[in-house]
Amino acid sequence: MIDTLRLTAYDAARLLRDREISGAELWEAYRRAIDERDGELHCFLHVCDDPGGEGIPLAVKDVIGTKGIPTTAGSKILEGYVPVYDATVVRRAKEGHGLRVLGKTNTDEFAMGSSTENSAFGPSRNPWDPTRVPGGSGGGSAAAVSAGLAPWALGSDTGGSIKQPSALCGNVGLRPTYGTVSRYGVVAFASSLDQVGPVAKNVRDCAFLYSVIAGRDPCDSTTVDVPEVKLPERVDLKGVRIGVPTEFTEHEAIEPGVRDAVHRAIELARELGAEVGGCSLPLSLEYGVPCYYLIAPAEASSNLARYDGVRYGHRTAEGGDRLEMYTRTRDEGFGDEPKRRILVGTYALSAGYYDAYYGQAQKVRTVLIREHAAAFETFDVLLTPTSPTVAFELGAKTADPIAMYLNDLLTIPSCMAGLPGLNVPCGLSGGLPVGLQLLGPQFSESTLFAVGYALETAIGFDPVPLPLRGGRLR
Repeated sequence: MIDTLRLTAYDAARLLRDREISGAELWEAYRRAIDERDGELHCFLHVCDDPGGEGIPLAVKDVIGTKGIPTTAGSKILEGYVPVYDATVVRRAKEGHGLRVLGKTNTDEFAMGSSTENSAFGPSRNPWDPTRVPGGSGGGSAAAVSAGLAPWALGSDTGGSIKQPSALCGNVGLRPTYGTVSRYGVVAFASSLDQVGPVAKNVRDCAFLYSVIAGRDPCDSTTVDVPEVKLPERVDLKGVRIGVPTEFTEHEAIEPGVRDAVHRAIELARELGAEVGGCSLPLSLEYGVPCYYLIAPAEASSNLARYDGVRYGHRTAEGGDRLEMYTRTRDEGFGDEPKRRILVGTYALSAGYYDAYYGQAQKVRTVLIREHAAAFETFDVLLTPTSPTVAFELGAKTADPIAMYLNDLLTIPSCMAGLPGLNVPCGLSGGLPVGLQLLGPQFSESTLFAVGYALETAIGFDPVPLPLRGGRLR
């Protein structure tokens, strides 16, 4: 019997290649796992029938377009929408390596959130403790990989939506350099920030899936040619210069258990031969979140204007003139968080306020980019916690949007700078995973994978959630 809890994509590929299992058997194993566990965890919004073939199943976040498969972005306004084409990342996964779409995973509505509680179709739950959130917005993808419901998954990251849920669920997750992965066919949130990336059980699987989806796409003018992705092999860090931003590791918002696990990882990096030194990113930490929550909502306001009940998606059944139809459609279709961000963004872009808010935020963004660039003149990689806390209880922060936004305190600054970031699990605090964030300069994904692999090997983190090691949730 196939143990999907511990099966990596690499191992699955080997078993298929050696004909020890068939593609149908592999598919059935994951469908059986979904049937057994997803009723409680709610990782998937849609599960697909077996399309045939011998490729490895792939879970896909429901903001990524899939031909013939519903794509809702976690929103009632897109309920029932079925794309007529695949997003470029899905096409590359299917055509280049025969991967098969297993299903569409739950997400905060339009990827707006840090807990997956903003999904219009109900929250996902954390496999390590189903009373807690899996993070967001890609909590469905992270929880599915963690619970053995998929060997790997595609997510999207605007301000931390791959890295943060990967930290809370004990996965490896990469937010790539902006422009290395196509956004064609991906439901837009904030176009200057959105980026698709992989979620996996380990660093090698994550690196391989990134190599599958990365590269220039003529359908997305923001994409570029990327360096060859090198799968990690080294298990030491000799000659690697690692910087530790003091503000990120000692901030008062960081839980003691998270801080302790990260400090142990820092000491381990030294033992592996890395040159570890302190550095400072004071402006990035202070202004990252407020800068993000002007730019991202402003771009969301523009992108979400297309959902008007005319072209596609939900349209109100109530009567009235055109303006009333627009108003009712958007009121019925959008949840509280998209409405909140649309209002903030529209205000920031309005006449008389554009320069004071959106324009000023873009200037601050340039400062954050320069501050990170200065740090990378001295260091190859920066190391910080990924999330200030471990997974928190469902409902604990839904009434306080600011408290929810601060979950991305440590992931947002590098996203604003367009830099790659890799989450690697580095231990447990109170029985829940702690994530280590590795940041690099543009196009340094292979370096991040190499450092992450060495640390992953030395840490020896067991990615199977404690409640599932006995074969059941409870």
